Amino acid sequence: MNSNLFEVTYGIGFDSRTWDIDVNEKKVLEMLLSKHKLDAAERSILKNINTTQRAAEILSDHDSPSEKHQSLLSEISAFRESRATLAVIDLLNSQSPKFFYASHFERMSGEISLDKLAQDKARDDLEIGDQIFLDFLEYAGTSIEDLQQVGKYEELKAQCEGASNDISDEIFEFWSQNEALAVKIDIGEGKPDDPPPFNTGTIAKIRVENQHHRATVPLSERSAGFVWFFSFLAQFKQLKNTTGNAIILLDEPGLTLHGKAQSDLLRYIQERLLPEHQVIYTTHSPFMVPEQRLADVRVVEDVIRKDERNKPIVIGTKVSSDILSVDKDTLFPLQAHLGYEITQSLFIGKNTLLVEGPSDVLYLQAFSQALKELKREGLDPRWAICPTGGIDKIWSFASLFGGNKLNVAVLSDFAKGDKPKIERIKQSQLLKTDQVWTVSDFTQKGESDIEDLLHPEMFARLVNKTYSLKSTLKLSAKKLSEVTPRSERNVKNAETLFMVMPPEVDEFDHFSPSSWLIRNPDFIDNENEYVSDTLDAFEQVFKTYNALLKNI
Repeated sequence: MNSNLFEVTYGIGFDSRTWDIDVNEKKVLEMLLSKHKLDAAERSILKNINTTQRAAEILSDHDSPSEKHQSLLSEISAFRESRATLAVIDLLNSQSPKFFYASHFERMSGEISLDKLAQDKARDDLEIGDQIFLDFLEYAGTSIEDLQQVGKYEELKAQCEGASNDISDEIFEFWSQNEALAVKIDIGEGKPDDPPPFNTGTIAKIRVENQHHRATVPLSERSAGFVWFFSFLAQFKQLKNTTGNAIILLDEPGLTLHGKAQSDLLRYIQERLLPEHQVIYTTHSPFMVPEQRLADVRVVEDVIRKDERNKPIVIGTKVSSDILSVDKDTLFPLQAHLGYEITQSLFIGKNTLLVEGPSDVLYLQAFSQALKELKREGLDPRWAICPTGGIDKIWSFASLFGGNKLNVAVLSDFAKGDKPKIERIKQSQLLKTDQVWTVSDFTQKGESDIEDLLHPEMFARLVNKTYSLKSTLKLSAKKLSEVTPRSERNVKNAETLFMVMPPEVDEFDHFSPSSWLIRNPDFIDNENEYVSDTLDAFEQVFKTYNALLKNI
């Protein structure tokens, strides 16, 4: 090739690819001549020939080709149209990814004439709904041929019931709206008064049973969303058999589904499709935003700038991973999703201090109260402490409410891998940089949880009290520092020690020590070095956040 770069244009809606590739056929031919070791005399008949196709024509017309000529011709003839360019395209095409694009999703036929379906299949003239029915049968572990070949009613019934059970288990693993449903495949003979082609021959009907009401209805009488979801799963279950490891492109999937069902669809994509395929889908629905994979989200906007005369300059459609830089209309689905997620766990105030979990809230409250009783500085009561459920939801909260005239600050734990997340919050400009802190900023350690503001000895004694540890089981600062592997974090070291505790000792968790502490505030009253160090550490935290309220 004259260049390592080439361009392929994929057609949408039809099987077509256009290649823009520059293959140096003269060099290819020279390579083949050398490969087959043609001498000067044998090469002479191909003098000034620059393409493999022309070389094949000359070799085919040659009256007395040598053995090397025939070997060369055999290899060139294996190329499509004897052209090296097409051979390169075919090679690259075999290595290039396959795409499966769907802009709309058909519904499966709920009633089928097996005789007509077999005829249509033989003629390769299947309607899309019928094709999905065949996919459904394969999904359920059977086929139309299997059903037609069964000669006895009981055998047919047993096979249908087995298929029904298998498909019900799979479908309703991902349809959480009604767990009392089951899919039934009903096989019978057509009745004379039914419309053709359902009035003769063997007829298959898909029915949905509601076990609460003890009744079945045809698939077609279920909601449009359920029929679509059912058809989607049946169709994509067979994707690997029909398309292989394809990159799946979905345009607005799940439009007929309500929010919870869209979440089920998203779960199906993540659990069933992603292990086998790459999936790219477009959506305007907040329920199709993957909250645990926000880094995978890209926003698409039509970018228009204004020049110095305030005239619009069309930049064009842009795809960006920086979801904080787009306009409000483009960002709306993401904001709606983040709002839904956050409002499940947060209560906000004018001055909101975001922390990761409920144990953070309890530690801050306990030590703030202890400091105030000693006439020292605790946390200003104007701060409303809100647990977010993790550093990822801290970012979500900042994205959603950071610009709503709220004074939002952050105190986050800090572990390996969290630095990009913290930097992302700071760089978003939704919060002032001096309002985003990690516990490590106060402990000066590489990793820290809020428990690391406690002196190791105080933390060890708190755990001992919480779990009523006796004699040799008791933790100490020395034990925490000698665990293997050792961590900078008190919690991780405690978890390691609890792994070898006797079975009667409760499993260690982050919340229990903070819960015990808030119920036993006198634990902080002991005047000794480790309590003093702990109070100093928490007071420094409170002073930092209280200073943010001075100009409010």
